[in-house]
Amino acid sequence: MDEDYEFVDRSPPSFERVSNVIKDADPKGFNPGLIVLLLVVGLLLIFLVGNYALYAYAQKTLPPRKKKPVSKKKMKKERLRQGVSAPGE
Repeated sequence: MDEDYEFVDRSPPSFERVSNVIKDADPKGFNPGLIVLLLVVGLLLIFLVGNYALYAYAQKTLPPRKKKPVSKKKMKKERLRQGVSAPGE
């Protein structure tokens, strides 16, 4: 079995391309995708923190909400349901 290999003293061409890519891999700045991701995450974080700050401020400073006034008709129905007769009847 005399096998004659073509790449005895050197690596195959596919590996040569990979080694060239590795050799040429100089840091060329930030990845644009990373910049966009950081920008979106930063804006989302600012939005959420701002909403929480406004919510906390509103809870401290705004007066409590007023309840709607109950109509006389509804009060009469509720009294009848509980078994208390309305006055004048």
